Amino acid sequence: MEQRRNAIVELVNREGSLSFVQLKEAFPSVSEMTLRTDLKALDQARRVVRVHGGVKSVEVVVGTDDQFGRRTARNASEKQIIAEKAAALLRPNTTVFLDSGSTATAVARCVPDEPMLIFTSGLTCAIELARLEKPKVSIPGGTLNRFSHSVCGVRGIQELEGVHFDLLLLGVTSYSPETGFACGVEEEALLKQTVLHRAEHVAVLLDSSKIDRRSTFRICGLDEVDTVISDGRLLPEFLSACENAGVKVL
Repeated sequence: MEQRRNAIVELVNREGSLSFVQLKEAFPSVSEMTLRTDLKALDQARRVVRVHGGVKSVEVVVGTDDQFGRRTARNASEKQIIAEKAAALLRPNTTVFLDSGSTATAVARCVPDEPMLIFTSGLTCAIELARLEKPKVSIPGGTLNRFSHSVCGVRGIQELEGVHFDLLLLGVTSYSPETGFACGVEEEALLKQTVLHRAEHVAVLLDSSKIDRRSTFRICGLDEVDTVISDGRLLPEFLSACENAGVKVL
């Protein structure tokens, strides 16, 4: 029993959230009654959080938007592909906002040593950029999210409202046609929206595993971005939606 419950927690933490139907598919030999009993016990132990129709990871529910270390290890090769494509968009003497997150950190490792002004809310991004001599790097004020290694909050939003960006490299947690691009932390969503409205060109960093998933806080719709930078494995339905919205896919 304990081994099965540990496996449930591991799966939920890896995916962020799952419907009860998905859990039944993942554990076909477990009866529905036993699975519901497991979820109730895990919820009471605060190892997962039961929600209507399914279950969520504790980290996502409390607003950590998934732990950075776990996201860094997930889909590493896909993130490297995205990072190299994103870095190719950078131009000298421009102002860029590089979002936080594991994919954005991969982008930071690929940034060329050219003169530009780079704002980033990701502490790991700033650390990677510190190896460069020519870019000027700025971190907006705010509150530390120790799980995602980023800063967000009112102070950062107020600071960024006075800046015009040539390029926004936007990190997201998920995309679905119903919710658009989204993340799991409200203040981070507000900061992203602030920069989005101040950016000349908006490029989303999106690996294919984030398609048809949902997060709590909406950032924007597909029609509000200019480019989607992906790992080359996007679903035909999503590619068709991009074409209809006039969004370029790299």
